[in-house]
Amino acid sequence: MTLNISAANETLLQSQSFRESNARSYPRRIPIAIEKANGIYVTDMDGKTYYDCLAGAGTLALGHNHPIIVKAMQEVLNSQLPLHTLDLTTQVKEDFVDELFSNLPQKLAARAKIQFCGPTGGDAIEAALKLVKTATGRRGILTFHGGYHGSTHATMAISGTLGPKEKVNNLMPDTYFMPYPYEYRCPFGFGGEQSHQISSQYIENMLDDPESGILPPAAMILEVVQGEGGSIPADIKWLKEMRRITEERGIPLIIDEIQTGIGRTGKFFAFEHADIVPDVIVSSKAIGGSLPLSVVIYDQSLDQWQPGAHIGTFRGNQMAMAAGNATMKYIKEQRLIEHADAIGNRLMEALTQVQAYTPEVGEVRGRGLMIGVEMVKSQYSPDKNGSRPANPELASSIQAECLKRGLIVEVGGRHGCVIRILPPLIISEEQADEVAEILRESILHAVEGEGAE
Repeated sequence: MTLNISAANETLLQSQSFRESNARSYPRRIPIAIEKANGIYVTDMDGKTYYDCLAGAGTLALGHNHPIIVKAMQEVLNSQLPLHTLDLTTQVKEDFVDELFSNLPQKLAARAKIQFCGPTGGDAIEAALKLVKTATGRRGILTFHGGYHGSTHATMAISGTLGPKEKVNNLMPDTYFMPYPYEYRCPFGFGGEQSHQISSQYIENMLDDPESGILPPAAMILEVVQGEGGSIPADIKWLKEMRRITEERGIPLIIDEIQTGIGRTGKFFAFEHADIVPDVIVSSKAIGGSLPLSVVIYDQSLDQWQPGAHIGTFRGNQMAMAAGNATMKYIKEQRLIEHADAIGNRLMEALTQVQAYTPEVGEVRGRGLMIGVEMVKSQYSPDKNGSRPANPELASSIQAECLKRGLIVEVGGRHGCVIRILPPLIISEEQADEVAEILRESILHAVEGEGAE
């Protein structure tokens, strides 16, 4: 679909296309240049305003320029604190750690250590891998089909996406991919309850099989809701089984909470839905209150690396710590975690109603405000699992139709066929209803256009 791009937008987009790397991604699907932003809204250079349901890929928990965050940043600027401290401490840093630890499960909080990393989640994942390998003396990492953990060399190795790997040789070895319980497209061809049951049984058997070919691993890493993989929530029983299986065998469990954490799924951390406690938590995105920050939180028994084992120049971002502290407190005080759960259910209910009369909507799924709508080719009969082939072209058309109507959403998942919805946690009921209506109109229009081709 061709979009009409204003002259003001076009000028900056042409400059960006000419000067920026061919690796740029979002502007190809969301061709706008932003002039200003506030709350859930962004306004482009032509003065058109959009609902932002991408929110910095989940980074903007409180939306754009929230007054609580702006105030926290201004206080740091006015305090004469250094903005950059490496890993030297300040009161701002200590207050941030106090608030973060207060949101941990009590069992972990009492034994928690924290490592501040470079400003990206990928760097924190790298640190977590080094941590568990050092502590266990092992080298293998168990990861999952459909998972995404970053675009650095090691994080790309443990991510399921094949495209970025094709041209990059010699990725981290000893990485083993396990079946994730994706019920709509069950890797075992069964779906439903059997999907997670067989996955658990397969993984446990593999770990106990003396002929499996896989040595005892240094860790298992997983997302409670796969984000880039298509907003796929893991079954709660499966999560409990993964914790049991790893705990019984002395395998550290790393939970990647980079996108799911800080209230996004209706719990402060997504693993809390399963009432489990991991050995390692990796957090970034929303934890910096919209500024770059990443941390690894882990059980003190793993704290066996030496000084300087993981460093990074920009791990002392004082404004990010202040903004993150303010964000966590505000989310708690305003009960935005419960709000995210309620609004997420409201959105999914509205989208499920669209699914009822639109066979091109294969599945609506998610937890809290991390929602996916999988688009399929309705002309094909469902397989024995009840799923139809992916329809990435339709998903792209829907994204474009949403943008025309003033809504920014992302596309991801297998084959790029999933409309992903990640609004700020502050989204109101009225705004959620308007977003749902734009999605409904865009889906129906794109489906109608596909039928006319």
